[in-house]
Amino acid sequence: MLASSNPLSHVIQHTLFTEAADWGPLTPEGTITLLSDQIVMMIVAGALLVFLVPLLVRKRAGTDDIGRMVPTGFANFFEAICQYLRTEVAEPSLAHHTDRFIKYIWSVFFFVLTINILGLLPISSVSPLFGLHIGGTATGNIWTTATLAILTMLMMVINGLRLGGMHYVAHFCPGPLWLAPLLVPVEIIGLGAKVFALAVRLFANMMAGHILLAVLVGFVLTAGTSMGYAGGLAIAVPVVLASVAINLLEIFVAFLQAFIFTFLTALFIGMSVVFHHDDDHGEAPAH
Repeated sequence: MLASSNPLSHVIQHTLFTEAADWGPLTPEGTITLLSDQIVMMIVAGALLVFLVPLLVRKRAGTDDIGRMVPTGFANFFEAICQYLRTEVAEPSLAHHTDRFIKYIWSVFFFVLTINILGLLPISSVSPLFGLHIGGTATGNIWTTATLAILTMLMMVINGLRLGGMHYVAHFCPGPLWLAPLLVPVEIIGLGAKVFALAVRLFANMMAGHILLAVLVGFVLTAGTSMGYAGGLAIAVPVVLASVAINLLEIFVAFLQAFIFTFLTALFIGMSVVFHHDDDHGEAPAH
């Protein structure tokens, strides 16, 4: 479908390869997508992080004993972000478990951020010239954000049981046992609400900006068709200015939503693995 007839064509997912499948409600059309333009962008994001980041962070200020410990250039940039995420995001929520989960926290942040930034590039507008349709923001797909949220839920549940044992199980019934039939379902629903919030918040915020840009472009195309060249030009000038402003805002949103998703991930995992026992009496641990 042409962009003029559907300005949202660069926002929705475009399937490249499918396979017949019958998974009930998960496959309403009887097929499963093996490869799409958004899946390609996730592969590109993963490849960039795996192969490019290690090359960038190896740069050091010198070759002597001290110089090898001082990052420079992009290495300094990445180390500053990692240190901030560790001290300001992970440690307040994860406490003494920070070292155990910090690699997952870093991976979540940089993966979501890379996908968000790649989605701002006009790849989907250029790729059709080469007979392909790749590009778009993978985090604007609810299946992508839901998968990331489910991974966080697995980290919460598995590590809560592994590290907390019965303390984790007991938190599903924070009151007396006779209230368990009421409290346990509420806590389970709360766990699902955390996953839902993670998935929908990221999806909705990343999709909203792209839809707004698509609608603005649609105004130009509609004006050009109905009002001629002069009308299209008159509409195009304010639309282009507004689109530039929205693109600048989307750059900020790309960083902000990656940070919020990472912050909530650390917070939810911390709620599952950090337990405050009544017998601690607020005393600091002995060193």
